[in-house]
Formats: sequence, C-alpha cells, structure tokens
Amino acid sequence: MTAYQELLAHQRETEALAQISGRLGWDQETMMPRGAASQRSEEMAALEGVLHARRTDVRIGDWLSALEGAELGKVETANLRHIRRDFTRTSKVPAKLAAELARVTSLSQGVWAEARKAEDFDAFAGTLEKVLGLKREEADAISDGGSRYDALLQDYEPGATGAELAAMFSALRPRLVALRECVIGASHHPVPLIGEFEERLQMKLTRVLARAFGYDFSRGRLDKAVHPFSSGSGSDARITTRTSLTDPFNCFYSTIHEVGHACYELGIDDAYALTPLGQGVSMGVHESQSRIYENQIGRSRAFTGWLFEQMRQSFGDFGIPDSDAFYSTVNRVGQGSIRTEADELQYNLHVLLRFDLEQSLVSGDLAVADLPDAWNQRFKADFGFAVDKPSNGCLQDVHWSVGLFGYFPTYTLGNVYAGCLNKAMRDAVPNVDTALSQGDTSAATGWLQENLQRHGGLYEPKDVIEQACGFAPSEAPLLDYLENKFSEIYRL
Repeated sequence: MTAYQELLAHQRETEALAQISGRLGWDQETMMPRGAASQRSEEMAALEGVLHARRTDVRIGDWLSALEGAELGKVETANLRHIRRDFTRTSKVPAKLAAELARVTSLSQGVWAEARKAEDFDAFAGTLEKVLGLKREEADAISDGGSRYDALLQDYEPGATGAELAAMFSALRPRLVALRECVIGASHHPVPLIGEFEERLQMKLTRVLARAFGYDFSRGRLDKAVHPFSSGSGSDARITTRTSLTDPFNCFYSTIHEVGHACYELGIDDAYALTPLGQGVSMGVHESQSRIYENQIGRSRAFTGWLFEQMRQSFGDFGIPDSDAFYSTVNRVGQGSIRTEADELQYNLHVLLRFDLEQSLVSGDLAVADLPDAWNQRFKADFGFAVDKPSNGCLQDVHWSVGLFGYFPTYTLGNVYAGCLNKAMRDAVPNVDTALSQGDTSAATGWLQENLQRHGGLYEPKDVIEQACGFAPSEAPLLDYLENKFSEIYRL
C-alpha cells in the first residue's frame, strides 16, 4: 500500500473508534442508568487513551513526511489537511491529560445536571474549577505561547480568532439592540400561546416534523434529553429533544434544530464515510444548518401556515384564530432567560454574553466563584430583568461542564452563515415558499444538501459558505432579514 493508503486505513479505524466514543456520550445523556456514571467515566477515559495513542502514532508523522510534495487530488489533499492539523494539535497534549479530561468531563456532566436540578451552583463550582483548570492546561500545551482562547477555538471553528469574532459581534450588536428596543416599545404585540399540550402528542407531531425536514429514521432515532443535542455521522446520526407541557414550540423547534445538524451529517457524500471529510467541517457551518432549518425555514410564514393546521389536527382549537396570528405567535419576542428557547431577535445577545464570560474564565480574569454574579449583572444589563435562579442563569447550559470552551461563539457565527445561505437559497429557488406552505421542505433542504452539506470537510469553513452563496460571508444578510421580519410582525 502507498503511504496515503496506509495513513487513510489507520485514520478509518480511528474515526470508527471516535464514533463509538460519541455513542457512549449519547447513551449517557439518554438511556444510561444514573448509577453507571462513575464506571462510564472510566470507560470514556480508557477509550480516549486509545484514541489519543492512535492520533499521536509516530507513523502518522512518517506518512505525512512521505507525502510531502506528492501530486494528490482535491479529496486527498483535504484529508491530509485535516489529519495534519489534528496530528499537530494532539501530539502537543500529553496522553495523561487527554485521558483525565475525558474522565473528569464525563463525571462533570452528571454533577452539573444534579446541581442544575437542585438550583445549587456551589455544588458544581468545584467540578467546574477542575474542568477549567484542565482546559487551561490543554490550551497552554497547544497554543505555542499564543492566546489560550484562540487555541481552544480551533477545535470548533478552524481558522477563526477571538478578535475576529469579537469584531463581527460588535458589528451585530448595535442593530440588534436597536431593533429589540423598537420591538419591545411597539404598540402591537402578538398573543402568546396559552394552555397545556399533551406531551405524548407533542412527541408524535415532532416526529412528523422531523420527517418533513428529511430526517431519515432508518439511520437515526429521536429520544428525550435534558439538553437537546445531535450525535453521530455517516449512517448513524441521532437526535434528542425535550418537552414542556405548556410550551410545545420548545419541543418542535428543538427537534427541527437538531434535525438540521443530523441532516448535515447524513447528507455528506457517502464516499467520505469514516474519513476526516465525513463530518461537518466546523461548528459554525454546522450551526448554519440547524439555524436555517429552525428559523428561516421552520419559522417562515409559509411553513408555519402548514404547522398551524398540523397543531389543530393534534390538539384541536388551541386559542390561535388563524395562520397569520400563528406565524406572529411563533415568532413572538418575549422575556426569557433560556438561550435555547430565545427568539431569533434576542438569541445572539445570549451568545455574546457567554462568549465574553468564557473568554474571561479561560484567561483567568474571571474566577469560577464570581461567575454567577458576573452572569447576572451582564444579563440584567442586556435583557432588562434579573435572573431568578441558577438554572435560568449560569447553570442552564451543559457546555462548560464538558469542557466546550470556545464553542459558544459558533452559534452566532452559524446564524451569520445562515443569513447568507438563506439569501442565496431564496435567490436560487424563488418559489420555495409555495412548497413550504404544503409542508414540503425538499426544495430548500435539497439546495442546502447540494450546495453545502454533501461536501462535508472538503473545504475550509469560510470557503464552503462563500462557494455556496457566491459572496463572502458577512453579518449584513442576517441583520437585514431580522429587521424586515420583525418590522412586519410588530408593525414598526
């Protein structure tokens, strides 16, 4: 076998083991018995040790050296780019540290869940200190003396920097804040959804929604979790959702969001399976798929018209008179503390809060003990009301408990990318709303699959967005979309 063939054979086994690790994580969140948490942490640590050894195998360096200057095709070159980047990063992290991170973050997830349930930040603070300390140690190992935060950010958005994202977010913020103030001060406000909606019927309808967006249940499954997520790739991409007796939109749109993630994975060219190209290229691009599915498609006037009829069939008369009123209710801007339940207008303000706080945590400028006060003060300043309990504040998200520092900004970056993709998709498919009004998303999702999803990791994040859209990504399309949408709904 050639050096490339030997390298790719090694990589395929590593990718397969990584999928097994991901499946253990999925099981931990959905079906694992509570009493198994300690053993699971040891299992995760053991498997991470095996993966770390494979990812730092000295033969990878030899194979890469043998391939220097070789004439390779586009796919081969892209595979080597990913392998070289991963090998360089992983080789800098001691095996003992990698295993300890896996062990501690597996345990931390359960500690966070219990602390969140008990509304007790102090019960989680010590564990978060451990996780943060290990992530700082990891960042120091891979940063080559540069920014810790930028080093961690590369795991989620290769090529991005904290300064670059801060500049983009600074451009977003003024128009978002101004639009929010106009909406809050508007004389017309949509009516809220009131009542109770049987959870069994919510789950039944959410499966209809998943299928409407093209989710293939023969290669996935839908379960419930505390924090909705998507897991897996290739021919096994699973999703989770959650239900609330008084808020079915939480269930429906969490599902659509996770379907966007899963369909990205399922839509990648089959030839890339179990290679570095066989998964989404970055979390920002991944989030562009979940957000455009959830918002620009799922919350559009056309699609909500169809969803209104589905809800009437499931729940009978639920107090909203017609599809126009339902569209406004679905997109209602409300006072809420939870990021995952936030409307499109305010969602990014939730992300910017976390982005700023986690940079301070990683740098050491903010102590874990001071996190609740820092969170609550920033939240009050941004949203105009106080956080009432930790589960609505700094305990609401799972991310920091599992060491995902650098992940949060990709949510807003994904929104920016989704704004660009929505503009390009609607220019390319001008009659898309006609199909959406019948519950048929295939024209919209088919365009995304053809122009973005199938490429997997073939291109760099910014390049795949620019190639799909025909223009360089910027925040302008997202801001224009939000201003047009909410000005109409609130009659500004």
